[in-house]
Amino acid sequence: MHTPPRVLTVAGSDSGGGAGIQADLKTMLALGTHGMSVLTAVTAQNSLGVQGAWELPVEAVRAQFRSVVDDIGVQAVKTGMLSSPELVETVAGLLAELSAPVVIDPVGVSKHGDSLLAATALDAVRTKLLPTATVATPNLDEVAQLTGVEVREEADMRRAAAAVLAHGPRWALIKGGHLASSDEAVDLLTDGDQEYWLRAPRHDNRHTHGTGCTLASAIAARLAHGDSVPEAVAAAKEYVTGAIAAGFRLGGGIGPVDHGWRLR
Repeated sequence: MHTPPRVLTVAGSDSGGGAGIQADLKTMLALGTHGMSVLTAVTAQNSLGVQGAWELPVEAVRAQFRSVVDDIGVQAVKTGMLSSPELVETVAGLLAELSAPVVIDPVGVSKHGDSLLAATALDAVRTKLLPTATVATPNLDEVAQLTGVEVREEADMRRAAAAVLAHGPRWALIKGGHLASSDEAVDLLTDGDQEYWLRAPRHDNRHTHGTGCTLASAIAARLAHGDSVPEAVAAAKEYVTGAIAAGFRLGGGIGPVDHGWRLR
């Protein structure tokens, strides 16, 4: 009997199904892993934005994590929405006990610009959470929020990566999808020594909700399969590029990427 690799997501719920826990689990299934979840928050969310968010108690988050890890075990972990200092510190403490690779997506705002991380939690992300990361995957807004480095052109991405690595992750993936000066979606993966530039065509599709969650989950899934970090990130970039190209309208706003595009 074949048991697929086991991947755990520690993140918030998106009731519209485009991002958060829902996007993570769809991605993990699409990439041949068994997805499991620790819910950190519940959001009322749709294609137009986030209408409300409710954080779960620290005790509930810790209990979910221990329930999964102690019985089933994990071969990779991905984190997403951790809205408060207490949640960040709790999850960081739990992750520090693991030997499995960890992908940290330092979620700051939603696709619609809604804040998903308290300003008071930034220091805990820098000092507690990022040091647990095998790979940290900030976008350009999150880089600025965490390090103060503003990326305006491709050349700035090296400086951004260095600033993120200074907080302790083994690898930094600086996502340049919001870089207006480039005709391509350019990401930089580096550990401060090795450097990989990942490029993909931009697709004229506004339905990109869940892109960051999907990429981080895809990296975790590939790491669970045994890929090296550069291999996992390259495979995840290919997967999310296809998902963006196939993104579809849902509701009256920004629709989700298509996590099942390879099945179509």
